[in-house]
Amino acid sequence: MLELRGVVCERGGRTLFGPLDGQVAAGRLLRVRGVNGAGKTSLLRMVCGLLPAAAGQVLWRGEPIRDLAEQFGRELVYLGHAAALKDDLSALENLQSACLLGGLVLPRAAALQALAAAGLPGRWRAPARQLSQGQRRRVALARLVVSPATPLWVLDEPFNALDTAATGWLCGLLQAHLERGGVVVLTSHQDVALDALAERVIPLAL
Repeated sequence: MLELRGVVCERGGRTLFGPLDGQVAAGRLLRVRGVNGAGKTSLLRMVCGLLPAAAGQVLWRGEPIRDLAEQFGRELVYLGHAAALKDDLSALENLQSACLLGGLVLPRAAALQALAAAGLPGRWRAPARQLSQGQRRRVALARLVVSPATPLWVLDEPFNALDTAATGWLCGLLQAHLERGGVVVLTSHQDVALDALAERVIPLAL
């Protein structure tokens, strides 16, 4: 479903990586690894169409993503390295706003259910500034709970700041998504977190 075809990343006149070639079929997870500055986040942004490749192209369902425009955006959830919450908004408001930006109008009841599933049943009213880093990460990840039908999940260090319980919860979400035939692309420094998904993981080192 997802293909990298001769993808090259350049920054400041030097090549960070590439050319990269590879395919990620339905039900598989592409794990991107590399040292700091290797271009992991840049690759994820290229996969999302947020950053142009210096050469090559990214294809989705056999079509270049630049040709799919809004159609591709509707089939994608991208969560960056930072939780990207607005401090003055509550957890509930942040989740609903993030979904709206992604083209999904999320009813209050569904948002509350997602936050409860993420381990935040009593914190949905709290302004984001009052949440711990782990709680902020859970708010961002609650977006995945309400996006089971979105086939492509692109996640930059999603396990950061999560405790053991939250790590297990996220692994369960990823497992279910892959079993539905979804595709996941992520970066992670945590080997243990992905052990349960090992049979579905495609490693990529930059």
